[in-house]
Amino acid sequence: MASVAAKANPYSLAAPSSHCHFSFNHKNSIKIPFSSHPPSPRLMSVRSHNPNLDSIKMDQTASGFESGTGNQIHIDASSSPSASIDFLTLCHRLKTTKRKGWINHGIKGPESIADHMYRMALMALIADDLPGVNRERCIKIALVHDIAEAIVGDITPSDGVPKEEKSRMELAALNEMCKVLGGGMRAEEIKELWQEYENNSSLEANLVKDFDKVEMILQALEYEAEHGKVLDEFFLSTAGKIQTEIGKRWAAEITSRRNSRLANRQC
Repeated sequence: MASVAAKANPYSLAAPSSHCHFSFNHKNSIKIPFSSHPPSPRLMSVRSHNPNLDSIKMDQTASGFESGTGNQIHIDASSSPSASIDFLTLCHRLKTTKRKGWINHGIKGPESIADHMYRMALMALIADDLPGVNRERCIKIALVHDIAEAIVGDITPSDGVPKEEKSRMELAALNEMCKVLGGGMRAEEIKELWQEYENNSSLEANLVKDFDKVEMILQALEYEAEHGKVLDEFFLSTAGKIQTEIGKRWAAEITSRRNSRLANRQC
């Protein structure tokens, strides 16, 4: 994707290269090397508006004393309004970056990464109660599972990036985003949720992974109807890979509607 620059936007994109780095531009610049031989996703440099970010360290809290009491208090660094807005502005990229799979299939004006994650969160919200599954945690996982794509972009199999390298790049990007947030409890929670999904290490992660597939084929069904296309690839790539009963039921309903539409189209 072409380089983007705007005076009002503190974030800029650099052209992809085989050896990329993500830099957070405050006084103590942090650079994380990204290395991939195929054309790698875009690189983003972040310029913070927070003049005090130099004093914020990962996994640390600012200490002080409550006025007039002598009681020591601990202030979570991530509570800084400036750090929070820096983080949210970085996440704006999730709203504007389009999902590459649809672009590759000629869909005009396709969904963004944020669009995809939002409907997954709705899936978690309306799903039936399941024994041992924490609904709130499912919603949180859905909201953060692709958050690192704000920096690395939507890496698809067509990019030729090995799975291990993709995971490494996204983890490095996630860590950098959490530093922008200022570290602290919320940043640690985001990292924990992301790792849980990445490692498929809980019932909640397993369910949300199914929602990821179901949301994709539902979007494919909608694009087939809107654009008169046949998007078999997306249905074939998920066939037999959905693990949970609710995921299977929803996928079966989507497939049934698709088969009916295709049958009517042939009449």
